[in-house]
Amino acid sequence: MKKLLVALLLVFSIFTFAEVMNPNTIVDVTIGEPDTLDPHQAYDTASGEVIFNVYDNLIEYVGSSLSKFAPRIAESWEIDGNTVRFKIRKGVKFHSGNELTPYDVEYTFERALIGNPGGGPIWMLYEVFFGDYFSLKSAVAGLTGHSWSDLVDADKNPVSDEAKQILLDFYKNYIDSKVEVDGDYVVFHLAAPKVYFLNIIAQGSSWGAILDSKAAMDLGLWDGKEDGWWKFHDWKKEDSPLYAKEIGSGPYELVEWNRAEQKVILKAFPEYWRGPAKVENVVIWGVDEWSTRKALLEKGEADIVAVPAQYLSQIKGNPDIEIIEGLPSVSVTTLNFNWQVKPDSPYIGSGKLDGEGIPTTFFADKNVRLGFIYSFDYQKMIDDVLDGYGELVPTAMPKGFLGYSDELPKPKFDLAEATKYFKRAYRGQLWRKGFKMTILYNTGNAARQKSAELLADSLKKINPKFQAEVRGVQWPTFLDARKNGKMPLYILGWLADYPDPNNFIYTFYHSDGDYGYYFGDKYAEFANAPQAFFGGKSLNEMISEASALTDPAEREKIYIQVQEFVIREGLGVPLYQPVGVRVHRKWLKGWYPNSIRPGDDYYRYWKSEE
Repeated sequence: MKKLLVALLLVFSIFTFAEVMNPNTIVDVTIGEPDTLDPHQAYDTASGEVIFNVYDNLIEYVGSSLSKFAPRIAESWEIDGNTVRFKIRKGVKFHSGNELTPYDVEYTFERALIGNPGGGPIWMLYEVFFGDYFSLKSAVAGLTGHSWSDLVDADKNPVSDEAKQILLDFYKNYIDSKVEVDGDYVVFHLAAPKVYFLNIIAQGSSWGAILDSKAAMDLGLWDGKEDGWWKFHDWKKEDSPLYAKEIGSGPYELVEWNRAEQKVILKAFPEYWRGPAKVENVVIWGVDEWSTRKALLEKGEADIVAVPAQYLSQIKGNPDIEIIEGLPSVSVTTLNFNWQVKPDSPYIGSGKLDGEGIPTTFFADKNVRLGFIYSFDYQKMIDDVLDGYGELVPTAMPKGFLGYSDELPKPKFDLAEATKYFKRAYRGQLWRKGFKMTILYNTGNAARQKSAELLADSLKKINPKFQAEVRGVQWPTFLDARKNGKMPLYILGWLADYPDPNNFIYTFYHSDGDYGYYFGDKYAEFANAPQAFFGGKSLNEMISEASALTDPAEREKIYIQVQEFVIREGLGVPLYQPVGVRVHRKWLKGWYPNSIRPGDDYYRYWKSEE
């Protein structure tokens, strides 16, 4: 996730022990704040944690398992090939007082398919419903023979009566038919059987959260009709009425999202169908300074506190704090290159190779990418910054997934190799002229800050003319800069949306993936170009082929081949796979691990000295 996009420095949670303070309130002090509360726009863990607690999905994971599911809004389900039938629970109320019906489920998934914001999480629903298409625009182009821009103008109006009819037919034939109400059931028609379909829609997946359709329409969202559906496609996140609101049925209601204080306040929903939460109030508070978070923890004013790995030793030995180490993680933190930065980016200096900036296509040069990859001191990062709470892996594929192999070469810190590639870049001009650029990190994320500083220091040692300024910005600003193609490179964590290698290989290396999409058109050209390495197939074709296979051995073979290509071409690099640690005050009870959950499940918690 979601992954995430994830604030995946190593984050820990802390708790103090003595007489329980504020027994009816949980204070979770973290880093940053949500990006948006619209479930179809949100694709980061800070947003996902709030959505997890205010909405219900059809099903949920059983405890820590990533392969066993329990009913939630769906009482039961049946899978028959491409068809999945969910029996919808009766008597569930939304926070508005409206009763949840099977139509709300149909509305939710159709609204997701229609809205499909660029770079958002809905590509997963397209994958399962459309097979070969991963977005609305690609589905329209492939299934109607007309590009989106041929049918809809800049104001989102059909360009002609003929275009309007094509759009109406597309909705009727390809959107409305994917999810249908059948009495007390909702029936999903998939493009093909998908072993990870239930993972994609389980609790914790914001994009599977069930919306109150009546409340949505009252807010001005899609009205559920075929005529005019195109006007609701690809809204900016701030334009969505759900940007700072919720219309869910989950155990908690949103009271307030205070942007100035980076504070989200939740209150238990008294009519929740599973019964009210044991703790009535939850405060999720973004406090970027570690010293302040630590003080809140030690005073007992915070129950849960985000703790970067390098500070973990400061709270060890406190009898009021519980630290749980060695938790499995399905995440990875990576260094990523934008092959085509927007010309108006404030982070590329002059925008030229003149010693005062970098060209917009700087990282489309393989020598530049490899030079940067050899410039990072991976072991120093793991030993000194993460205090050992990280592992080195060959690519963005985490250890434990099909296709992971320790036989693949892992990234190496080698200044001589870095120098060799930098001298080759731009026929020697880069070495002679140098460059200036800015590397952003989200404020409060000490691991990302240190990663960027380590890289900047190495670059300067290689050539004093290589200057990278490291600058902190707020989390939403960081995400916007990435989404708008302004950052030349960035360090980011990714938490799996679902436990399958496709969620890493497709996400990072396919040009329509959540990372590949943001690498720009230059990268898309590269990923779609035939490669001799693959016998004439493109990187995108190889990734799609692996996803469609059902034979694990065949899939593994392709995933390893793809990773060999990724390493050879320097298509980004993993900095580390985090080793999970959980820290909280001992009076907090009910926590359980689940490596794919985007934060805390407050409904399960209570506070007690026993």
